[in-house]
Amino acid sequence: MKLYVAIGIGGMIGASGRYGISLLVDTNGFPFSTLIVNLIGCFMLAYLLNHSFMKQKLSAAVFGALTTGLIGSFTTFSALAVEYVQLWDANPIAALSYIVITFIGGLAFSYLGYQFADKAGKQVSR
Repeated sequence: MKLYVAIGIGGMIGASGRYGISLLVDTNGFPFSTLIVNLIGCFMLAYLLNHSFMKQKLSAAVFGALTTGLIGSFTTFSALAVEYVQLWDANPIAALSYIVITFIGGLAFSYLGYQFADKAGKQVSR
């Protein structure tokens, strides 16, 4: 039960963070806020999942709250899909750009998160 509560709390924080970013970022017809949260989420999830020190030191509840709860609710595939369809109607080139930037950027940010975690883990073990 403790894990479920922790994930729920993380989910509330992540969803609130995503909403806050949507209020701060002016979209100008392009879904910048969803792009930003998804790229940040790719980096953070890869970092946490590949940082051996974090995985060892954090309890299962805290780790679940951060990964499944916070990052899971902060990022969103459903918003990406809906925004892509809406953008396609208005500007197919922008829609294709959005998808390409999201997927290539997501892979790049995941790679960076993994690399940062790997370097941080090596520094901690010294």
